[in-house]
Amino acid sequence: MILRGSSWLVLPLVFVSLVSFAFARRGQDLHCGACRALIDEIEWEISQVDPKKTIQKGSFRINPDGTQSITEVPYARTEAHLMELLERVCENMRDYGEKTDPDTDRKTYVRVLSRDGKRMDASSTNIDSEIISNLKFTCERIVEEYEDELIEFFSHETENVKDKLCSKRTDLCDHAVHIPHDEL
Repeated sequence: MILRGSSWLVLPLVFVSLVSFAFARRGQDLHCGACRALIDEIEWEISQVDPKKTIQKGSFRINPDGTQSITEVPYARTEAHLMELLERVCENMRDYGEKTDPDTDRKTYVRVLSRDGKRMDASSTNIDSEIISNLKFTCERIVEEYEDELIEFFSHETENVKDKLCSKRTDLCDHAVHIPHDEL
């Protein structure tokens, strides 16, 4: 009789453990998805800047020989442009929805609105306002916490930024180095 009574005490503990695991994995999926979507958005925004657009960089002081140390650099990957971009890029998370892999029950985040505002195939995609709000909030937290890393990576043209930043540098996607998240 005592064993039966104590086994009933174990059941709630197992249930709490399973629920905790599910929430932890959901949080990990959300952070990974927000990071990967953020990288997609930044890469797209950078690609939209006119490559001929430049800004002057250097010192405006006049050297003893009468020259200035000013150079023209492409605007798209300057710190000024990246800072401006990081201030507003998370607004684009409103164009995303959540997909659940039926086999693994893992969550991914995909665009449901194209860049020109047209609705895309959103079948089996959850477009709940709470999901969008959580994705945007998580994106903003990632930008705040990893601003220096984002600027470092994007100021130099780096390949595989999603994997390098989201998985290797930050561990936000430590489970998902190979999750495809292609730009739609």
